[in-house]
Amino acid sequence: MEERIKVDIKNGVADVKLVRADKLNALDYAMMDALIETAENLNKDKSVRCVVMSGEGRGFCAGLDMANFSAMASGERKKSTRNLTERTHGITNKPQQCIWGWRELRAPVIAAVHGPALGGGFQLMLASDIRIVHPQAKMSIMESKWGLVPDMSSTPIMRYLAREDVIRELTYTARVFSGEEAKTYGFATHVSETPHEDAMKLATEIASRSPDAVQKSKALYNALPDRTTEEALIAEAAAQEELIGSPNQVEAVMAGMEKREGNFTDG
Repeated sequence: MEERIKVDIKNGVADVKLVRADKLNALDYAMMDALIETAENLNKDKSVRCVVMSGEGRGFCAGLDMANFSAMASGERKKSTRNLTERTHGITNKPQQCIWGWRELRAPVIAAVHGPALGGGFQLMLASDIRIVHPQAKMSIMESKWGLVPDMSSTPIMRYLAREDVIRELTYTARVFSGEEAKTYGFATHVSETPHEDAMKLATEIASRSPDAVQKSKALYNALPDRTTEEALIAEAAAQEELIGSPNQVEAVMAGMEKREGNFTDG
């Protein structure tokens, strides 16, 4: 796994780096396995309060490895790949889980994006809660260039980020667009000349808050698309009921009143 992804955890922040720099961190089968395994491991680690994901070298992720496309062109992949409609990880198949596993991570995820974030790399970026991108980053919903559709779980995410006509145009054309444009479309949260530095700073701030409150908030937002208004109101009330008077909530109040950093526990 360390040949594809490296993780450094300090003070509640997991600094996750794709480290296949010689291939612009392209998604081969080993990288897909590493993405799934890393997300699972971080989800089990209660000390992790926020995650920053970035790519080592010249870019975030150039998308699917060209070797995979060569296999498709020869028909080899079609013969060896199992039916993609089969669910291997709950509601997802394996390629979808590479992205969806980060979407469902208990702790918030911040993507720090520079250079290329193309195809599957763009979809991986969308898995995060917050996206900080370099203004000159190069992005594309590139799958139609290769005769494919975006299929790594990005379609249900994109519909809540950008206008439908924008998503359609970018998907149909596979046009490359910049980090600045991504901000105007709704795909990027912030534009920064130093995305990783700013992402780490934001992650440190998030990690200083009550992990119970942050994680319950994320769970509420993740479930929101599948809930009616009535169900959403009940869910937020239930979450609040659990938090009020809990040790971390009491500590948050005390820290605020005493104007100090909170001393929270991870559970």
